[in-house]
Amino acid sequence: MQYKRNVKRVVKQARSPSAWRTRLVFWIGAVLVGVASTLLALGSGLADHYFQEWAIRWSWLPLLLTPLGLVAITWATRTLFPGGEGSGIPQAIAALELSERSDRSAVLSLRIALGKGLAIVLGLLCGASIGREGPTVHIAASIMYSLHRLATFPIHHVRKGLILAGGAAGLAAAFNTPLAGVMFAIEEMSRSFEERITGSLMVAVILAGMTALMIQGNYTYFGTYSSQLDPWESLGVIAVAGIVGGAAGGLFSTALILGSRRLKPFRSRHPYLLALLCGLVVAAIGVASENATWGTGYETARNMLEGTETASPWYAPLKFLATLFSYLSGIPGGIFAPSLSVGAGFGHDLTALFPHAPVVAVGLLGMVGYFTGVVQTPITAVTIIMEMTDDHRLLLPLMATALLANGVSRLICHEPIYRAMSRDFLRMARRAEKEGR
Repeated sequence: MQYKRNVKRVVKQARSPSAWRTRLVFWIGAVLVGVASTLLALGSGLADHYFQEWAIRWSWLPLLLTPLGLVAITWATRTLFPGGEGSGIPQAIAALELSERSDRSAVLSLRIALGKGLAIVLGLLCGASIGREGPTVHIAASIMYSLHRLATFPIHHVRKGLILAGGAAGLAAAFNTPLAGVMFAIEEMSRSFEERITGSLMVAVILAGMTALMIQGNYTYFGTYSSQLDPWESLGVIAVAGIVGGAAGGLFSTALILGSRRLKPFRSRHPYLLALLCGLVVAAIGVASENATWGTGYETARNMLEGTETASPWYAPLKFLATLFSYLSGIPGGIFAPSLSVGAGFGHDLTALFPHAPVVAVGLLGMVGYFTGVVQTPITAVTIIMEMTDDHRLLLPLMATALLANGVSRLICHEPIYRAMSRDFLRMARRAEKEGR
């Protein structure tokens, strides 16, 4: 009997015009996520490149452009698209926490998505140490959530399915890592995975990823590597990378959470002064590092992994600080790419302790250790780095490092960073809901 009822339900869905309209709208939304992700990737890359050229040509320019640029972006965020500040992942998590029929437009909307994309490009054009991957998750979740106005989606699809699928698709398209997109939705954005939205989530990831691939071509985010560690030597690298990376990542998350909370009263009274001061600090760090800490840090990380660049041992801590102050300024910006870059810098520093180990292997373990320490999602971290580099020989060392780093990080930062940061946006969304009644 159950089988017959299931068959009838499937046939009914297959014949329903409204069901096909809903599917079509959903598929178009996933394609739009891929297009938006690609446009943001191209715009961010150009902005990062141009600022690097300007900073080399005119060494004084960052001291002027970076602080004033951060002030201008702060003004635009507060007046034109409030709710678009920061990474964007906390906003998506906050939207998931709201009640079934809540209006999530305070944290997810096409206006916020458009403004956030432009702000990321402008932030990189000013030299801020920010990434585009977290904001891509926010933009994708906003696009997918907005679909409920165009078709009739079940309530649980509006509440969970569209937002989770958008977040997963955004991360997958941003990094070209479809498995990591799914794992991030499960591990971070939703602490309990619902079987009924699995298919929707997978379709969104596939369509968004294929759209980005058709436009950009097939690529691996950090290149393709084939490295291997001696089993006994790997134990030492795993221990150091896991402990050091986890501690440093936990310290970053704690500094960001506490710093944001302590600065909240000052930001409320003097938002532009705070942006100006943070911009001056970011500019000073960039000049002191000889232009190494600007932007996402993608090229520097890739060059360190390939062994074509000998970075200063101060690169990792300076990039750490540049990212911290960029985020504290209040402008839109992600921490994924800068965290991967800082992790690569820590891994590069660890090669001095393990001179006989492959540079790439140590660098990747340092990267997964620090990145896991920041976001506290070990499975997502391992999946991202494996898919980004196409290197499967390091699977077990990467997993061991990530699990160790996650444990160490939790001793320092007791709550995952995105969960902690989502509270402010959850309160904002609930306040907007009450005011609208």
